[in-house]
Amino acid sequence: MKAIKPNVNGDWLVVVNPNAGRRKGEKDWGRIAELLEEANIPFVSVFTQRKYQAIQLTKHHIENDYKKIIVVGGDGTLNEVINGVYQQQKYDPTDIRVGIIPVGTGNDWCRMYGINLDYQEAIDHLAQENTFVQDAALVHFYDGEMPSSRYLINMAGIGYDAMVAQRTNKRKEQGKGGPLSYFYNIFYSLFKWEEINTVIKVDNEKIPANIFSINVGINRFNGNGLKQLPFANPNDGMVDVTVIRKVGKMLILRSLKNLFDGTFVNLPQVSTHRGRKVTIESNKSEKLILEVDGESLGHSPFSFEIIPKALQMIVPLKTKQQFEQAQQHQQKQASR
Repeated sequence: MKAIKPNVNGDWLVVVNPNAGRRKGEKDWGRIAELLEEANIPFVSVFTQRKYQAIQLTKHHIENDYKKIIVVGGDGTLNEVINGVYQQQKYDPTDIRVGIIPVGTGNDWCRMYGINLDYQEAIDHLAQENTFVQDAALVHFYDGEMPSSRYLINMAGIGYDAMVAQRTNKRKEQGKGGPLSYFYNIFYSLFKWEEINTVIKVDNEKIPANIFSINVGINRFNGNGLKQLPFANPNDGMVDVTVIRKVGKMLILRSLKNLFDGTFVNLPQVSTHRGRKVTIESNKSEKLILEVDGESLGHSPFSFEIIPKALQMIVPLKTKQQFEQAQQHQQKQASR
């Protein structure tokens, strides 16, 4: 990596994924750059050329005093940037401010915070720099025989959910991504996935289950608008868990619309949980696969741990106020 010029002017770092949104990042960058300049946001831009490069670009620029970051990409690029924030050693992660101009396919983190896909509106929010301190989580997993880990700020999917993401990501690499590709893979994977005997532990609660799918995370949406963790609060110091046990395929098809409003959790095959630490183990002969913020990673066993008040995220003022009010209400209820 070439030498990075130290940030002496208070510039923002803009991390651009040109491949995001079927190369929307590349196509729209000129317009986005113009809008940033019109908003008087001084910036230095860098472009990713390969997977995981945003982690290293973020890490090295923070070590050269770039403390305000804008992601031009989707959920996967945002996840890489956050992992770069946590890998650098110069500043406490909460000293770094991160915002996003969404150009991805799903944009599920943005959906949680009401960040509009309109570039002008997104940049107006960035210029106001209203920050909300949200939680993060760290997941430990295996990549082949090697233990590995990843930070997440949205949601992880395990089992069927991860199979859908895996197939979708492969099609993205072939230039065949997009929302229609995702929904095609929902149906294709439905008839390929077989349930796996699993033991889930949420804090001290042990949950043995023959699982279809598990979601663990901080925010409510994944998969381009599926509300898989409908009760999640991004700053309550907990990870939320949704467990879907063995379920008939026709019932799944009939219930697809309920995934978008979260009411699928009322099915008897579904349970929701909340805790500070989650472990998930399957039979040794059957490995569960994992996706984190839409990116396909490794396999079981897994453990998740909460990192409370982990990150300063730039969000619309209205959303910031809503979540802060919800937090105050929760604290009042807890003190009674």
